[in-house]
Order: sequence, then structure tokens, then C-alpha cells
Amino acid sequence: MSEPSLQDGIDQAGSPVKLLWKPDPAPWTPEVIEPEYAGWRQEQAAWHTGVALSDLSHHMSDTRVEGPDATRLLAAVSANNYEKFAVGQAKQFVPVAPDGNIVTDGILMRDAEHTYTLSGVPAAQNWVKYHGQKGGYDVTFVTDPSSAYRGEACPTLFRYQVQGPLAGALVEEAFGGPIPPTKFFHSSPVSLGAMHFRALRHGMAGQPGFEFVGPWEHAKAVKEALMSTGEQFGLVHVGALAYPTASLESGWIATPTPAIYTDPALTDYREHVPLYGIEGQQPLHGSFFSENIEDFYCSPYELGYGKAISFNHDFIGREALQAAKDSVRRTKVTLVLAPEDLAKALGRNPGFVHTYARGRVEAGTALAGVTFQSDSLDRAGTVLSLALVDHEHAAPGTEVTVVWGEHPGPGTAPDAHLDLPRVRAIVHPVPYDDHARTQYRRNA
Repeated sequence: MSEPSLQDGIDQAGSPVKLLWKPDPAPWTPEVIEPEYAGWRQEQAAWHTGVALSDLSHHMSDTRVEGPDATRLLAAVSANNYEKFAVGQAKQFVPVAPDGNIVTDGILMRDAEHTYTLSGVPAAQNWVKYHGQKGGYDVTFVTDPSSAYRGEACPTLFRYQVQGPLAGALVEEAFGGPIPPTKFFHSSPVSLGAMHFRALRHGMAGQPGFEFVGPWEHAKAVKEALMSTGEQFGLVHVGALAYPTASLESGWIATPTPAIYTDPALTDYREHVPLYGIEGQQPLHGSFFSENIEDFYCSPYELGYGKAISFNHDFIGREALQAAKDSVRRTKVTLVLAPEDLAKALGRNPGFVHTYARGRVEAGTALAGVTFQSDSLDRAGTVLSLALVDHEHAAPGTEVTVVWGEHPGPGTAPDAHLDLPRVRAIVHPVPYDDHARTQYRRNA
């Protein structure tokens, strides 16, 4: 019996929303690593005041795209510019569906002239592989799934992120000297003894740092070397609870809903994608609800990817994306929730840290936007939310309301009065972190 497809799941459930709506699921956190090492508050603080190490080796999927047609394929399925894409450089990968909305993003590294590695949520990788296979491109794919799907096998690559004000000093001590000057989202080859790997100039939460990426056979030794050297700098190992909160500070929305569920032109794609993958299992939940899955879609412009978009080539969704450029209705913001309202809303769950719930944002009683991620940020003394809100409510200092809690889903009207708590919130810029907003990408 063949594995059920995403389309099979939609047909059986009755709609994409009925398939994906799962109220109050356990919040996602990275696989394998411990929930906390020093405590999530201390781990958050370390990437602002000292130095922190995050182990990213397990929660991302990696797909290697290799062959003479690798660049041609990637250009055909994404809005990125490939004319000036150096070996060793990385880009935020922006694939869009025919309607111009995002499939989901990823990090694309150019390893060699005809070789790339696409990392992150596997939805973008599935999109590339499908079109590569259907389009007859001369490419090969090798996918290493996340540890949630890998079983007992080890990852192919290790990925360790060292970030914080003391990251440079730690790295210089560990490697016996500074890493060569490296632009943001570019990488340099590095060595520890006989172990050779790459240092990508990148870090979450907008803080200085590097992401070290190399073959798994060196994983243990490299991590031990970084941890040992880091002792003198007060290095803190970041656990699974704190790690997702870094994306909130840097302003990255990690969970856009892939724009693939209803377009008749994508029926074959939905029949190709397995049901028991990210597209069929990533839950939708929160106080924002709609029976129409398209109300959950996002434009790359809303997500802040306008600078990554290039119309110098043809690609899927090009015309729709170009048409949408001047009609984007929402802006990405950070919402800072009122602590006194939040305390009442959390009630018996004062230990809340992290959720990807889609929260309804209101201006008065009218829908004004939706949250995508909410996290306790210790240095802010409250919970912050990454949200997309209508332009007229996006100015810093604007007061809105976040509806806290879970809509029951299909069978109940989207705007039903459910007596869910309302939490006042003030609009702030995105990224929330000042360094991330003003200096982090200054040498990109």
C-alpha cells in the first residue's frame, strides 16, 4: 500500500483547515538537545551579555542539490538573484507559489559552482525536488532529514552557532587567531587541527557570531573544543526552550503556512507530497481562525524579503509576486504585551515560554492582524509576539489587543464570542533587538 499523500489527507479531512487545525498542541522545540542547561532565562541573557552556543545539528533538514542544472533549477523555483551568488555565500531562499505567496523559506548555501545545500523547514526542499524531478533537470538530490524523521541515524552535518558580544574573543582563542574578515551570510574555511569545516557569519537574535558547519564525524570534537575554550568566557549552552525565542528577537517568522493547499494547478504537487510530513502535520492553532486556508498565507513582502526578490529572471509565481508588490496590506511588527493583562490570561500557566499559535490581533473589536510566534523575553519582562498587522495599525506606539487562547476550530464561527482573554499590546519595530535592527547586516 502506497504512503498517503497530502491530497489524500485533505480529501479525507474535508478541507486543509480541518486537516491542520489542532488546538493547544505541545509547542515545538528542537529535537535531541535538553530543554534547559543553565535555565532558559540565563541562556537568553548569554547571547546579549556574554556568549552562547546553540546546537542546530538536529532540528533542520538539509538537501544537497548538485549537477549542471542546479542553478537553473533553483532560479526557476525561487525569486532570488543568482547572478552574484559566490561560492561560500548563503541566501534566504524565497520560493513562491503561482499565487505569489511564499511556500516557506530556507537557507541556501552555495558549496561549489554546481552544488548547493538548502537547509531548514523541509517544505521548501520538497518544492525544489518536485520541480527538479518533474522538469527533467540534470541534478541529483541527497536529503538528510531532521532527527524527528531520521530515526537512529546520525546527522550528516554538525551545526554549532556561537553568538554574543564575546563570540569573537572565544572564536579567536579556539582557532588560535581571528577568522578572516567575513561578510554577513558569507563563510570562510576554518580548521581545528586536522578537522576542516566552514564558519558562516550568522547568528540568531541579531547578535555577533558564527555558525560552524562540517561533517558529523568531527561533531563531538569540535563541540568539545568550543565548550572547553568557552569556559573562560562564561559560555552558556542554549537549550531547546530558549533557542526558538532567538528568532523572535531577530524578527524572523519561522512558520509561514505554505501556499500550496487549494490551487488546482498544484494538485499533482499535493499528490506528490507525503501526508506525514511538514505540510500535512504542522498544526494550526490559536485564537485566529478561518475556514479558508488562504487566510493563513503570507506574501514574501510581508515577511520582509523584498530585498531578496529579483525579477531579472523567470520563476514560478513571478507575475503574481510582481503584481502584489504595490498592494501589500500587512506589515511585520513586534508586539509587547502588557504584563498585568498577561498575568490574568496565563492564569495557571505562569511558566509560559514559547508558542507558534496564530493569535488574533484586534483594533477595537475589528481584526487587525495575526501573531505567528509569542515568547517570554526575560529582559523585556513580558511576552513578545511577532505579528503581521494591517498598515494602519503598524506604527510604533500603536495600541492593539491580542486575543489569548485557543479557538476550537471548524464548526465554530471565526468571530464567535468565546470569552477568551484580551491582552493589550504596544506595537514596536521589527527586529525588536536594536542591534539586529540597526547594525547586524551592515556589511552584508
